Amino acid sequence: MYASDERFMDRALELARLAASEGDIPVGAVVVDADGSVIGEGRNRRRLEHDPTAHAEVVALREAAKSLGTWNLSGCTLYVTLEPCPMCAGALVQSRVSRLVYGCTDAKAGACGTLMNIAADSRLFHRLKITRGVRETECRALLQDFFIKCRSRQRSTTVSTLKSEN
Repeated sequence: MYASDERFMDRALELARLAASEGDIPVGAVVVDADGSVIGEGRNRRRLEHDPTAHAEVVALREAAKSLGTWNLSGCTLYVTLEPCPMCAGALVQSRVSRLVYGCTDAKAGACGTLMNIAADSRLFHRLKITRGVRETECRALLQDFFIKCRSRQRSTTVSTLKSEN
């Protein structure tokens, strides 16, 4: 782990909080170039944009590629609050990102070490260095709080519906 990892993960957490405030799953991502400059940021925007590919990582990678004027992000690091899914892990490989830093694992869709490891699969043409667990407690708490609130809203909507039907 590098000294700057926590600082960049803090920014990813800010973006994740913004996603939550917009009603989307709180995941934030930041792409940093080899010089330590932020060249791309993203947050989950699937619900906002009605786009199944608008994951925080993909949004950040698109912004970084535009910033550099190339799809090849070799030398860059992606910071993300939640372990990437298979789609996002594939995008990291395709864009040649050199390093991935993530906060907490994803037991249901994690494709960078939990369920599979696309980002380090020796059968693929590119592999990333992976650092896990940066600001893990904060990343996990943000997701857990979001889903607790979602379930609570669903229960109150169900109760209200049942009361109005009686």
